[in-house]
Amino acid sequence: MGKVLWFKRRLLMASVSTGLVSGMLFASPAGAAQDEETNVQNLPPVEVAAPPPSVARRTAPTRPVARIGAASSASPRTRIYVYPTAPGIGRGLDVDKVPSAINAVDPSQIKRTGSLNVTDALRDNIAGVNITEVTGNPFQPDVEFRGFVASPVTGTPQGLAVYQNGVRINEAFSDAVNWDLIPTAAIRSVTLVTNNPAFGLNALGGALNLQMKDGFTYQGAELDLMGGSFGRIQGSAQWGKQVDNNYAVYAALEGLRDNGFRNYSQSTVRRFYGDIGYKAGDSEFHANMGVAKNDFGASATVPAELLDKYWGATYTTPQTTSNRVGYLNLTGKVDATPTWTLEGTAHVRRYEQKLVDGNPTDVQECADPALLCFGDDATPANGADGVQLANPFAPGTILGEIDRSSIRSTTFGVSGQATNTDQLFGHDNRFVVGAAYDASVTRYNATAEIGSMGENYVVSGSGVFLGATPTADPVAGPVSLRTVNQYNGLYAMDTFNVTDAFAITGGGRFNAARISLEDQLGTALNGDHTFTRFNPMIGGTYKITPELTAYAGYSEANRVPTPLELGCSDPARPCLIAAFLVSDPPLKQVVSKTVEAGLRGTRELNIGTLGWKIGGFRATNYDDIVAVPVVGRTGFGYFSNIGRTRRQGLEAEVNIKSPTLQFQASYAFVDARFLDPLELGSESPFADDATETIQVRPGNQIPAIPRHRVKVGIDYALTDVWKVGGNALFVSSQYLVGDESNQYAKLPSYTVFNLHTSYQVTKNVQLYGRVDNIFDKRYATYGQFFDREALPNFTNGGAEFTDPRSLSPARPRAFYAGMRVTF
Repeated sequence: MGKVLWFKRRLLMASVSTGLVSGMLFASPAGAAQDEETNVQNLPPVEVAAPPPSVARRTAPTRPVARIGAASSASPRTRIYVYPTAPGIGRGLDVDKVPSAINAVDPSQIKRTGSLNVTDALRDNIAGVNITEVTGNPFQPDVEFRGFVASPVTGTPQGLAVYQNGVRINEAFSDAVNWDLIPTAAIRSVTLVTNNPAFGLNALGGALNLQMKDGFTYQGAELDLMGGSFGRIQGSAQWGKQVDNNYAVYAALEGLRDNGFRNYSQSTVRRFYGDIGYKAGDSEFHANMGVAKNDFGASATVPAELLDKYWGATYTTPQTTSNRVGYLNLTGKVDATPTWTLEGTAHVRRYEQKLVDGNPTDVQECADPALLCFGDDATPANGADGVQLANPFAPGTILGEIDRSSIRSTTFGVSGQATNTDQLFGHDNRFVVGAAYDASVTRYNATAEIGSMGENYVVSGSGVFLGATPTADPVAGPVSLRTVNQYNGLYAMDTFNVTDAFAITGGGRFNAARISLEDQLGTALNGDHTFTRFNPMIGGTYKITPELTAYAGYSEANRVPTPLELGCSDPARPCLIAAFLVSDPPLKQVVSKTVEAGLRGTRELNIGTLGWKIGGFRATNYDDIVAVPVVGRTGFGYFSNIGRTRRQGLEAEVNIKSPTLQFQASYAFVDARFLDPLELGSESPFADDATETIQVRPGNQIPAIPRHRVKVGIDYALTDVWKVGGNALFVSSQYLVGDESNQYAKLPSYTVFNLHTSYQVTKNVQLYGRVDNIFDKRYATYGQFFDREALPNFTNGGAEFTDPRSLSPARPRAFYAGMRVTF
């Protein structure tokens, strides 16, 4: 399979490099491979065969049957827009009955970004979403929504669940989300579901639900080729066909190469997704699979003083990430009776990640320069055999460390769901009940190689590996850990129409999780942990007028500590997060209680369809988990429960959609605060000199969460074939990570402007292009404090760093152009 992907990638890249044509972005591709039309909150429409409105209510009605893209018939049909209320693959609930905010992204919005990363479309089109490039790589961003995060960084406390075709894809070992593994061209819709515990673990702030294309919803073929700044070459190809009334196939292939604007920051993405579908009457079955092989560089923040010298600087390399995935999903849906729909999924997923990370080290010369010590010149630094290491380096060499870790996870699971639409007490009612089981086995390994640090901050290995060092505050040597996760869930949701305008939804989910840790080199990491909880929800909607709906709801959700967090939770024995695990005290599960309410509506205007919404939310976390750094030991820390935190805010949006004009403007306010006092280790200049800690008081703001986000985007058809557009993004200032006491100056706010245009050369050929960050704004999306004494500032004659900030620089101005061909 690897050789096949390699060949396809080479063929695709060759096509890209020879087929780029200048042009400028956004128009729905013409021809057979045209995207579905979307409208209400950018959801794909569903055609429903239903009785005419004049038909009187019956006590035992025949359930309307939804057919996506169905041909017209003699039966009356209504186009409605539905929203997921459970992880299943079946048709969701009418948006007028959903007691929470509606957030969705469609394929045309993804295409508008010109990116193979779906997170760019989430950032541009959902009011509460913010993107931070903690890793310094645009293909591995943190997605933050309402102060909750879905991150690819192992060790980041996660707060969002992510589903693909009804299968949860948060990785087993750390709940991380690897956005680079998601086949972007194959996405049919993305919905961000809030206030709903049915989506199981980790849905504290919500759940991203990705529905993928298949041959029934997408027919035709499309080839998209693009290139531009920083050596960007990318291409995607997709093809879908309904073979007959019963069978359909779909496939998508994507490839990308980007050198990056930072040193050592190249990216390579290779992805494939395919689906085979079968329909018979009201039954539908699919087998879909995907593979990806991606490699990235430059995965860390950079001291601000280095960025002042050169915006593309890096700090302590090598920093590389290699992600591999292969998965197979089987899904089925059967209309057992006119009012009962049964559906189920079965899936298997294999995920592998390898990290190589250059860092400063606490290993140094001993008083006897022939030996190596740890932390001082007297404590032995031992090798894997327990014998003190000899010093192979020249006197005065600045030492570094190359930390390598690998994660290999195999996950399998099954789920089932039943939906009933029988009337209840003479009123329309929708009842959903489901169950899910997931099991994962993970192998985690880590080693540390001592090396020499060059003046370019590149660590050169020596072949000398660090073993366990027997001190009161030990550092782990090689780690080999096996973990087993078992997650069980049982949920039920019911939506009852009290009147045609007023609907009430209630239900909940029971989660049971068992996590076992088996130390393969000793017993220090052994542990067996069980967590259970029932999360309820209640909400309602009221259709004030045909064009105005009010909603309100309350829900609870939980997330259990991950194997990584459980294996690194002892403050007396910190570990190098994402590399070393050394102890296993218990952690409590996080419980979030959320209330939200708002108004939304649509109206037909002469210039198009007007959509708008405004809503507020408040989420309180109990026993929240954070990563606590250890001062003076770069990268070392531990995970801890810190009590209560709160995230509350407001989201507002207005949009207009017509064949000639698309306009969207949104504002989001997020206020995230600590509610309980605590003491944290920090590299902050305001830390207590004796304890090296800061005092966090109730009401202090949580770092890395900007309070204000403003987004404006417009696309306009100047002619039938030429479209122009642009968007602007404003993100307010935010506190640096490590400044939980809110004493240091904030990371500055930033505003970014982007332009795009497209020209339809023929019915099947489109040229497009875009300019990102047109004013070449230099800004950082994330910042933290770092150990200024760990390494000298080689750009300043070897003096000590004076600026305590380490930042993630954003991409400078960039130009891209491409061609899209449909068949």
